[in-house]
Amino acid sequence: MRVVGIDFGTTHSAVAVWEGRGAPRLATFAHGAAGAARTPAFRSILHFEPDPDDESAGSADHPRRGVRPPRVRAGPRAIERYLETAGDGRLVQSIKSFLASPLFDRTEIFGATFELEDLVGRLLSELRAAAETELGDLGTRVVCGRPVRFAGDAKHHDERLALARLRSALARAGFSDVAFELEPVAAAHHYGLRIAGPERVLIGDFGGGTSDFSVLRVEPGAQRPQAEVLGTAGVGIAGDAFDAKLVRARVAPALGRGTQYCNPFGEVLPVPAWLYAHLERWHHLSFLKSRPTLALLGDLEREALEPERLRAFARLVREDRGFHVYRAIEAAKHELSRETASRVRYRDGGFALDAAVARREFEEWIADELAKIERAVDESLAQAGVAAGAIDRVFLTGGSAFVPAVRAIFERRFGAGRLRGGEELTSVASGLALRAAH
Repeated sequence: MRVVGIDFGTTHSAVAVWEGRGAPRLATFAHGAAGAARTPAFRSILHFEPDPDDESAGSADHPRRGVRPPRVRAGPRAIERYLETAGDGRLVQSIKSFLASPLFDRTEIFGATFELEDLVGRLLSELRAAAETELGDLGTRVVCGRPVRFAGDAKHHDERLALARLRSALARAGFSDVAFELEPVAAAHHYGLRIAGPERVLIGDFGGGTSDFSVLRVEPGAQRPQAEVLGTAGVGIAGDAFDAKLVRARVAPALGRGTQYCNPFGEVLPVPAWLYAHLERWHHLSFLKSRPTLALLGDLEREALEPERLRAFARLVREDRGFHVYRAIEAAKHELSRETASRVRYRDGGFALDAAVARREFEEWIADELAKIERAVDESLAQAGVAAGAIDRVFLTGGSAFVPAVRAIFERRFGAGRLRGGEELTSVASGLALRAAH
């Protein structure tokens, strides 16, 4: 018996296979200088650049007929190529966040048109190929994780569309027999590997785009763990939403948010806020690199009362420097999980940012998001008909489980002694492989 589980995540993805006994085996991927290091987390990111042999290729947003498709790389190779080309390409990240949005249908990149399923399918194909170098042929059958609630604007949110798109993308990656499982349920199967007897468990799975919760009765089982779902809940808020608050407070003002410009009629107006809403969302940022938006930024720079800020913003968009901003934000957020203060440090050409941020401020900025996460936890307990005191263990997985204010939600309800964690980036993939055997 050999079964496959894929955790396609907003920020990272992972692949595991289960051979019928023991713990699932996780794929690892080369990264770093000369691919010397290995990691089980495959970055959910794509990098596009024009085919160097195509002399007719136009700009990223000025397509010409007959152009060859751009070269596409995914995961660690995409990041390496992005850094090698110093932004001479287009980086697409957090693409999972578009799955439930009917507003995103297709996009043009270097003259070629890509449907959303093309983008996700290419990423999954690259993930599969990289995993198979270590695990061998993955076959056509897979259990793929899905959130309890897909990320996206609730007003334009279509879960059936998200699942159909994900199924289509998996088919393009060679998986014709697809089953879906809730990500926190998969994490429960993984958790079952470490227990000796039955437990009533609350699973909290924090991804880049969603936070999902399930209450389950988990048993270790003779061959593999068993999990009975008692209640689930989810909210389209997680790490990316926390990042957005840091961007809004510390990065966007330095790039012109809240400043003004004087139009040709002599009217003093605010710089359009929608530009910075895109800056705050990693899955939208790369799509600012369009001909109309770059032209708008050029006009704003000429008319701005503080042109140097708009000049820095235009350079960031034009040179596709969002990934560097992301790393600066991610570094500050991680430090805030360990320390009571940090700094957002970013330098790019003539633009430099070194801004202090206190954990107390950060927790105030994300207070609304924390409240929604708390309500989702309560909803999962209510649906299960289980009081907090009847939960034996709380297993937290995913990067945002390290945020102290997030962890405090569970410590208040259940006590620190009942909290467990571990394998934050791979527990879902491991559990999906176990679930695939059912």
